[in-house]
Amino acid sequence: MDSFIQFKDFTFKYDAQAEPTLKDINLTIEKGQKVLVIGPSGSGKSTIGHCLNGIIPNTFPGEMTGQLTINGKDAFGLSIYDKSHLVSTVLQDPDGQFIGLTVAEDLAFALENDCLPQEEMMQKVHNWAQRMDLLNLLNHRPQDLSGGQKQRVSLTGVLIDESPILLFDEPLANLDPKAGQTTIDLIDRIHREEGTTTIIIEHRLEDVLYRNVDKVVLINDGRIFFDGHPDQLLQTKLLAEHGIREPLYVTALRDLGFNVEMAEHLSDLAKLDLSGFSFDKIGSQAQPLPQEKVLEVKNLNFAYRPERPILKGINLTLAKGERVAVVGRNGAGKSTLAKALCQFVEAQGEIIYEGQSIASDSIKERAERIGYVLQNPNQMISQGMIFDEVALGLRLRGLEEPEIEERVLATLKTCGLYAFRNWPVSALSFGQKKRVTIASILVLNPEIIILDEPTAGQDKRNYTEIMRFLDQLHADGHTIVMITHDMQLMLEYSDRSVVVSDGQIIADCPPVELFTQSHILKEANLKQTSLFDLAEKLGADPLALTEFYIQTEGGSHG
Repeated sequence: MDSFIQFKDFTFKYDAQAEPTLKDINLTIEKGQKVLVIGPSGSGKSTIGHCLNGIIPNTFPGEMTGQLTINGKDAFGLSIYDKSHLVSTVLQDPDGQFIGLTVAEDLAFALENDCLPQEEMMQKVHNWAQRMDLLNLLNHRPQDLSGGQKQRVSLTGVLIDESPILLFDEPLANLDPKAGQTTIDLIDRIHREEGTTTIIIEHRLEDVLYRNVDKVVLINDGRIFFDGHPDQLLQTKLLAEHGIREPLYVTALRDLGFNVEMAEHLSDLAKLDLSGFSFDKIGSQAQPLPQEKVLEVKNLNFAYRPERPILKGINLTLAKGERVAVVGRNGAGKSTLAKALCQFVEAQGEIIYEGQSIASDSIKERAERIGYVLQNPNQMISQGMIFDEVALGLRLRGLEEPEIEERVLATLKTCGLYAFRNWPVSALSFGQKKRVTIASILVLNPEIIILDEPTAGQDKRNYTEIMRFLDQLHADGHTIVMITHDMQLMLEYSDRSVVVSDGQIIADCPPVELFTQSHILKEANLKQTSLFDLAEKLGADPLALTEFYIQTEGGSHG
């Protein structure tokens, strides 16, 4: 094996920052290796990716000391164009990567830049589309595809250039569980078939380890804390110390008293030797859920175009004080259902709030009953200062300034943001901005709060911070509805799962019960957690093992 990528005593500081983001990095990646780079938000892992693909220093300039070589050449001496023949990058958000008006045009883009003859170009597009199962999508607009299909198109768009290094920047962030699994399968297949050097930057460790990786690099605060085989990493407590979620089954085994430090094949549950180890508790009956109705939805229908209905006869009841997880595949209609409840789209059907029809509500009136928090806080924030952002909804309603101040300050205290009341929004972290957007909804005092992917792309620390805050709101009496792809979040932080598939509700039950219904999981592109795989291997009751995990790990969730 050859040393293909080498960081030697490498330090990098962005021009806009006072401190280096990467500090004394020494890292060797061999030709043909598959490497996972993990670390909490702000750890420097994306900066490593930017150094490899040429965004640093060509787009983001800064000071560099030490050495970075790719295939023996000084990486900082290459233009972005030269780098593109060495490193192909698949971005976190495929929509940000599309160029063409059709899938075929998008796949051809890199070849057009290389001035390939048209006949050769068309042949290459056809061959790669065939390999990646995209032939029937070549004339579609990339924007009309599902999340998993978009990921396949963006991957094919970079593979077609046949670069020796493939770099994936959080490829799973926006995908449903099954599409995420399919993407990891696809990356693994391409890695083996093409012999590429594959680097994956990702938070979702367990999902990436669904297929073998040669090594894991753990980075935090700009330094490397681990560089080795995943088995060795899972034997340590480094993941917890650096705010990364370890695989569910590993945490459960630790809680059960299994000697994780001495275990072999820890990253592959199928190969893990658990002989002589057992778990024999029986699952208890699910607790009754709250009964007092706060919202009733009857026969809700919606379509952007008549021939393509999005919501089809939705019936749903929400009880006061519930925590509900709405799950399902990308494009199933989950976010559209939320928009219909908030009056952002005009759906047909009955919506009854506390016994009264609210069909004639304006958007403004609806926001005082049902609040909606988008996935990306930057899409909601319109004011420069935190106080002004939270006060905006009250000012639009014409309240007097003394009352506005009283309500805003009280809400900021609830949200743990009082100390920042005079700060600019731009000074906050992503997790703090998320809380500002929740505060701007909360100040209107809605009974129900809907959150779209509250923890997508968050490391364990931000994830826990956001979820503890939502638990606090729930304890204060709010009904919390979370649209999520995160099966662990659903398991730990919700009382009820509502599964949406093709615009219809196909299941409505406690989360643990959902995992026993394999036909529902398959139809909705969900997957069982590894607790169920562990239970199967131990010959144990999966419901009991899941309950044990929730009680042990989530006793503080309430």
